[in-house]
Amino acid sequence: MAPHKNTAAIVTYGDHEVINPENKLRRAVSDTPYIPGEDDPVARAERALAELAGEFGSMMDEECDRLDKQRRLVLAHGFNKANKEGLFHAAHDIKGEAATFGYPAVAAAAESLCRLIEYTPDTMRIPHRLVDQHVDAIRAIYREYERSDAQELAAILTQRLRDVTDEFLMYENRNRPDVLEQISGAPSIIPE
Repeated sequence: MAPHKNTAAIVTYGDHEVINPENKLRRAVSDTPYIPGEDDPVARAERALAELAGEFGSMMDEECDRLDKQRRLVLAHGFNKANKEGLFHAAHDIKGEAATFGYPAVAAAAESLCRLIEYTPDTMRIPHRLVDQHVDAIRAIYREYERSDAQELAAILTQRLRDVTDEFLMYENRNRPDVLEQISGAPSIIPE
């Protein structure tokens, strides 16, 4: 049975409808409506993402391995400048890529690790166990993502990490009121 098209956004079949939501990305790229037959950069980007989607799991594996490697360098050699930046960038990249790779619940734990590194005045005082807890949480959330309760468990775990991290940061910054205000007033940037 051929589909009956009701509108540009909805295609009705005998037993279901396919709804194509408005492409908000197009407006961000250009105010000019798309003209059929012309190059469509938004469609090209969406096709490229769709082609890569099958590789997102292996990409996230690589990012988690990179984060673990950076953690091990910190544990072995301390928070020197290179190790601090390496760990921060690995966590920051995961925070930014998690949703694109299909694992948005991983981002909050990565964000917590970034906050820990960014707001600790003397990173040599960061407990290695707290770094381990963050990296292990990120890896566990990713590894167990297919579980039916993964989102709920990730939320509980990352809230606990955030609470412990905030407590540590508040203590470490107790003589820095400007930083305390940033820490206590900074909501998570990860959408709920």
